[in-house]
This record gives sequence, structure tokens and C-alpha cells, in this order.
Amino acid sequence: MMETFDENDIEYQKAKRQVERLRSFYAHLFVYVVVNLMIVYYNYTHLKPGESYFQFKNFFTATFWGIGLLAHAAVVLLSKNDYLQRWEEKKIRELMEKDHSEKL
Repeated sequence: MMETFDENDIEYQKAKRQVERLRSFYAHLFVYVVVNLMIVYYNYTHLKPGESYFQFKNFFTATFWGIGLLAHAAVVLLSKNDYLQRWEEKKIRELMEKDHSEKL
């Protein structure tokens, strides 16, 4: 039996946002793997006779894009951290109270 959820519920919105973050990360990871496989193939097929594949230029894109991918993973996976959630909720309350007090 499928349970229905209120789309205006805060917990539902948080869960939906986390799923969107995960989906975005998985898409990023997929593109990273596909593009780097194509780069590896291209570099391998264009090696000169006797030239080694293990040169920095052949790993440049994978290395620096990989750093970006790790940062993306950290943001997505650490967003589930209780500390960050509590900080976010506290900040939202602060801003709402400030906005409310400015209207008075």
C-alpha cells in the first residue's frame, strides 16, 4: 500500500531536497566516469610507439575534476549530518524572527 505525503510538510520538503541532491551527485558521477573513459581511450589510442600512458597530462582532467566531485560528494553526504541540520534550522528561525521583528 502506497503512503501519501503532504508536499507542504517540512520533513517531506527536506527529504525531497536530499533526494534531488543525491540525484544531482549521481548524474555528476556518471558524467565524470563517461567523460574520463573517453579521455582515457583517446589518450591511449594516440600514444606514440614506446610512450608510457602514465604521464601527468593523461590524468590532469580526472585529478582536478575528481577533486570537484569529492567536494560535491562531501556537500551531499554531509548535508544529512545532524549538526548541519540543526544549524540550518536555527538560521532559518533567526532570519524569520528578524524578518518578523522588522515588520513590527
